[in-house]
Amino acid sequence: MIRSTIQQMAGYTPGEQLNDADIVKLNTNENPYPPSPRVFEAVKAALTGDKLRKYPSPTGDAFRKAAGKVLGVDPDAILIGNGSDDILTILTRAYVPEGGLIASPTPSYVLYRSLAQIQGARFETVPFTEDWKLPNPWPVKGAHLTFLPNPNSPSGTALRLGEVERFAAELGGPLVLDEAYGDFCEWNGLSGNAERGTRHAESKAGASFRIPSSEFRNVIVTRSFSKYYALAGVRFGFAVAEPATIRELNKVKDSYNCDVLSLTAATAAIEDQPYYSALRSQILATRGHMSAALSALGFHVTPSDANFVWCRRTDRPVQPIYEELKRRKILVRYMNYAGYGDGLRISVGTNAEIEKLLKELKAIV
Repeated sequence: MIRSTIQQMAGYTPGEQLNDADIVKLNTNENPYPPSPRVFEAVKAALTGDKLRKYPSPTGDAFRKAAGKVLGVDPDAILIGNGSDDILTILTRAYVPEGGLIASPTPSYVLYRSLAQIQGARFETVPFTEDWKLPNPWPVKGAHLTFLPNPNSPSGTALRLGEVERFAAELGGPLVLDEAYGDFCEWNGLSGNAERGTRHAESKAGASFRIPSSEFRNVIVTRSFSKYYALAGVRFGFAVAEPATIRELNKVKDSYNCDVLSLTAATAAIEDQPYYSALRSQILATRGHMSAALSALGFHVTPSDANFVWCRRTDRPVQPIYEELKRRKILVRYMNYAGYGDGLRISVGTNAEIEKLLKELKAIV
């Protein structure tokens, strides 16, 4: 019989995926541009009978070597996953006993609650402050695992370096810095390694924060290839932590959790940093234009560090706006949080997609 805890939980509901070529899809924060041409070349080369009939590398050695070189980390400090959600599942299974405690700020990624429920663990949330900061001091003590999405969803906001350093030191216990959108930030949990890698740092911010390091042994950084690297359809992610931690986590993951095509695509993608840096610049420019235009239409837009924006109305609920946009074949994400009200999370699309969105919004509001 299925466990009662599973029967009672609601489960995580992914964003809508509509099979309609006419839909402007701005609801699940995919990169609006295609992956690097190198990805297509590498995947095509991997489509051989010999490579497809054999098992892939269980630990993704070629990817870890390439990522280590680009990011300036020891390949032994990298864990591969079938998307970052797989990484979060591995971490939960490894750190949290049945009846244990998981904590996170709220509103944030609702999958954290599902992971706790599946594990038979308790889940405690702490509200962000009005300006999307963490309360100081953090009120949850003794959690077996704490998730900190940075940048956060739905707000798109990111905590600054000093805030994360303080939080990691205060917490003491395992802290997962969930950086699904970290590549769009001015700084991130791997910024401090930039001088040792081949990837050009976006700024000097975060240069003192290095994962893994003896100072922050309790911090695990997780990354996704669905957003920045435009590989949501491939399913790939990774984590960076102390090599000793990675050795233990490898005991928990499925033997072959990443297939040969996802490993090939991810390796080719991470090696083409100039291509993705150019896409990043385009996405950030479009985000700035979209944010200003939404504000001019009467939306309250939270300044974003990600590839989406969170916007609300003070004069009306936004669900009717969401429904009308959907009727007009523009899909955004409607969210409603107790104590925070409702809002629209809108992915940064191409310039043409955003112009169509703004045109329809002008007619609606």
